[in-house]
Amino acid sequence: MKRRILKFATSIFGKKTIAGFLKKRSLRSRQKASFWHQTQMDYEWRTPPEPEWFDHYCDQFYQFRKTQNPLWVERGTFGLLAIKQGADVLELCCGDGFNSYHFYSIRAKSIISADFDQDAIPHARKYNQSHNVEFRSCDIRTQMPQGSFDNVIWDAAIEHFTEEEIDSIMKNIKSRLKPGGVLTGYTIVELATGEKSLSHHEREFRSKEDLKSFFEPHFKNVKVFETIYPSRHNLYFYASDSVLPFDKEWEFITIK
Repeated sequence: MKRRILKFATSIFGKKTIAGFLKKRSLRSRQKASFWHQTQMDYEWRTPPEPEWFDHYCDQFYQFRKTQNPLWVERGTFGLLAIKQGADVLELCCGDGFNSYHFYSIRAKSIISADFDQDAIPHARKYNQSHNVEFRSCDIRTQMPQGSFDNVIWDAAIEHFTEEEIDSIMKNIKSRLKPGGVLTGYTIVELATGEKSLSHHEREFRSKEDLKSFFEPHFKNVKVFETIYPSRHNLYFYASDSVLPFDKEWEFITIK
């Protein structure tokens, strides 16, 4: 029906006029979406208590245009680089499930996405469910999902744990990775003042070397790199006993 109406309107007014009308309508819808996502974000993060997870639709519909900061896209993209077609994936501390749906699900055969927050998992199931993603409510310190995985993703969450918890979680991650499996993730550099970026953070990291030291006892190969924006200094990591993204061997396999 819609296509027939547009075809008829085009025959009368021409494509340029109809396209201009549609662009104006699209702009108005984006403006409305931006307003409501800004309102939602401001309320959730300025009204106590502070959340432990973020609704990334607020990035998509408000913050990306407002700040011109591609950080939220970086995180999903760098994680996706390590996932081969048909991979079995375990995502730890998945939050709203945005990355599960919009980045990982297109390439993975199956994804188990876990978070302990009682609000995050219902939200993820409602707004970011995919046929190959299973959202589970569990505390990865004591209830990490069992299985054998090609990839484990730990994005924007390692800083929520103490040093002792990180070491324990790392051992459990290692035991669940298949041969050649890769751990990927993201965190932030601590503020120069020493203050926590969020009240929930237990262990923020001073540098690439500081973060890398947590992986080296468990993995033969570790890669940590950074991106820096006015509002945030970001650290990304890859860890494996095998080839990592951006290694020469990885480039050869990718090209082949």
